[in-house]
Amino acid sequence: MDTELKNELSRQGIFTTTLEEVYNWGRKSSVWPLTFGLACCAIEMIATTMARYDLARFGAEVFRPSPRQADLMIVAGTVTKKMAPQVVRLYNQMPEPKYVIAMGACAISGGPFKQGYNVLKGIDRYIPVDVHIPGCPPRPEALIDAFLTLQKKIDAQVLGGEGRPRYLDPDAPSEFTVPEYGAHDLEPAKNVKLWNIIYKNSSNGPNTTGEDGSGKD
Repeated sequence: MDTELKNELSRQGIFTTTLEEVYNWGRKSSVWPLTFGLACCAIEMIATTMARYDLARFGAEVFRPSPRQADLMIVAGTVTKKMAPQVVRLYNQMPEPKYVIAMGACAISGGPFKQGYNVLKGIDRYIPVDVHIPGCPPRPEALIDAFLTLQKKIDAQVLGGEGRPRYLDPDAPSEFTVPEYGAHDLEPAKNVKLWNIIYKNSSNGPNTTGEDGSGKD
């Protein structure tokens, strides 16, 4: 519908919408996070739900104890290689559509522990991340900003055709490989198919996509 006509009708008390707008409005206004935290970033996540910041204003006050009832995973803190398989398994148990916020430098890249042998250098090695929050640790305002960014992303999604979200693409994976403990590292060291999805339009050549699985750890 033409924008000018829509605005004119709204001034007359007639509100028009589409199924896509109602669908996206309902999803962005009822994002239920999964209840779990990994390190100090979880304290900031908890503070975001308290009275001073009140994440409930945005429809996300219902932290669910089960992944079956959640559609947002906030990876809040350092992901050790011992914990990574559990995080991926929880993500696989969440129903579609589902989203991930990587909160803090540790969840994004390993943070100050990046050179540690036991720390994963970013959770996006195994599961897709929708919003990254830099900082060590990020303040509650940063998490709220990330949540608003996620809401905008959901609101802009189309239900069909080009640009539709991953969960509406029949060829896109819904579950990802749970890494196993190897002799010296997690096996596989990264999810090759996932990295291809993220970097498939990269201009740096095929080596950055991980297509051959030979990228640096």
